[in-house]
Amino acid sequence: MKENLPEILRAESELRDHCGVFGVYGPGEEVARLTYFGLFALQHRGQESAGIVTSDEKRLYSCKQMGLVSQVFDEPALSRLPGHIAVGHTRYSTTGSSLECNTQPLEVESSKGPLVLAHNGNLVNTRALFDELSSQGHKLQGTTDSELMAQMAAEEWEKTGDLETALANCVPQWVGAYSLVMMTKTQLLGLRDSWGIRPLCLGRLNGDHYVLASETCALNVIDAELVREVEPGELIVIDKEGLRSEKLAEPKPAMCIFEFIYFARPDSYIYGRSLHNARKRMGQLLAQEHPVKADIVIPVPDTGWPAAIGFAEASRIPFGEGLIKSRYIHRTFIQPDQRQRDMGVKMKLTPLREALAGKRVVVVEDSIVRGTTTRNIVKLLKDAGASQVHLRISSPPYRFPCFYGIDTFDRRQLLAARVRSVEEIRQYLGADSLGYLSLKGLIKAVGLPRKCFCAACFSANYPIPVPSDLKVSKFALEENEWPQEAAEKPKKTRKRKK
Repeated sequence: MKENLPEILRAESELRDHCGVFGVYGPGEEVARLTYFGLFALQHRGQESAGIVTSDEKRLYSCKQMGLVSQVFDEPALSRLPGHIAVGHTRYSTTGSSLECNTQPLEVESSKGPLVLAHNGNLVNTRALFDELSSQGHKLQGTTDSELMAQMAAEEWEKTGDLETALANCVPQWVGAYSLVMMTKTQLLGLRDSWGIRPLCLGRLNGDHYVLASETCALNVIDAELVREVEPGELIVIDKEGLRSEKLAEPKPAMCIFEFIYFARPDSYIYGRSLHNARKRMGQLLAQEHPVKADIVIPVPDTGWPAAIGFAEASRIPFGEGLIKSRYIHRTFIQPDQRQRDMGVKMKLTPLREALAGKRVVVVEDSIVRGTTTRNIVKLLKDAGASQVHLRISSPPYRFPCFYGIDTFDRRQLLAARVRSVEEIRQYLGADSLGYLSLKGLIKAVGLPRKCFCAACFSANYPIPVPSDLKVSKFALEENEWPQEAAEKPKKTRKRKK
């Protein structure tokens, strides 16, 4: 196989999810502070921007900015967010550039009052909705499908006079994935698409207060009790009358399987399953499907840990650390040159030479998407003295793009799509052997029926119909570029305000 793969495969290889959402209804609680800690627990879902909006039922208070949660908020900022209702958001962009105008939560004014919306997911009919709103004279402040949804909901609220009815009218028009946390001056709301692609859970705080969050790990940090997951197609409304629920669409569960593999934190629960245990089981089944003679099993930190533990247990090969991850590598506003990009893995990971020298090493990773990082890791280990490097991947080959909230729109970026055989992939990565967990093994590890999941990235079986002519770009709503011109548009950056 040729070493010079297409330039597009040299892009940043880390798989990215859309966002984390969080909301609190708690009279007497410091809701801004609770939301801050909730967003901190969800920081893995997005590192581009963060925001919190609160309400005291008279007015809204807002703080949102580019940067990590810890960069956006401090004590003075939180003190300026009074009230007993809050909505928070931490973002990674899959529609719209990483710009300040696209930070969330979004606030839209209507004759019925302000509506605040925080969104995790991605619509597949964004352009059609944009064209329709534009024909009616609407203009966007930013470039996201989330803002389209907020404007549509606010307009329907004006027409119907009732927000719940308005959302029921919007749901059939929103085609795609969305877990929403919303707020008016007096209410906190949660809404999930009928497929339940992205997670959303409901928690209880101090007896009679409620929390909505992308993952259960965000409940743990504020000592909230998990009540249940919000059902696909379900609307939750929380106000002074308490909590009520309404089914706005028939549920057709198809949770993104990558939440189990990679996105969600291992201390979270989805479908009532421990993600740590599921990932550990993936490693055990991976060892059964692809045995190898080796001296040590090491994870690619941090997401490879549970599967590596499972692999070591099942194979009876000693488990150890071979790569140390820097805890201080975060999003930066400094633009690297090509040499610095090539150094990226060395900045993040340092090999333990004493543990690797002369050893046959099994490296367990959760997935290979674009392949550049994995290739660099293999080289790093061999340079550190490993005699053999055997790659074991706790998911199947990632061959097809995602349109539901993961930034793999362009199939040309996917290594397993361009390089069809596992042997060719192995050669490109420089490993001595390569084994992927089968889709059957993955489903068995989770312990739930195949029909419960979207696994389109492995099989091309998309649960939500994707238009055959859809050419998606995260820049689709920028400067009216749709879609081909935007697909090649470089990512814009902006320095965070002091």
